[in-house]
Amino acid sequence: MPDPSLLETFPTPTDAPFVIEHVAEEFTSVCPKTGHPDFGVVTLRYQPRAASDPASRGCIELKSLKLYYQSFRNEGIFYEAVTNRIRDDLVKTMNPAWLQVITDWRGRGGIRSTIRADHGPVPAQFQGR
Repeated sequence: MPDPSLLETFPTPTDAPFVIEHVAEEFTSVCPKTGHPDFGVVTLRYQPRAASDPASRGCIELKSLKLYYQSFRNEGIFYEAVTNRIRDDLVKTMNPAWLQVITDWRGRGGIRSTIRADHGPVPAQFQGR
């Protein structure tokens, strides 16, 4: 079962707005219908809240993010559920100004899938990507 307790944060280093993008190229889970492995790329984009914002819970720590992603490895879960689960768990952990999760799944049966789940006012330059 995916484990959000693995996620850790560190304090936002500044009050100036900035965007963080992390790309995990080796994400795996299991198709709940076939039991076959699903392989995808997870792109996480977000703007942490300002360091002085009392609602800020900071930035995601990368080792914890990697371990969290690995907790999906044997999980039977659909693409759409994976993407929304990652978004929801990260929002609860960090409380960012906005966040976007995009999963891009390797093709199977001639079909490739890309799923996007947003939280908050994602800037226009990141819409539709």
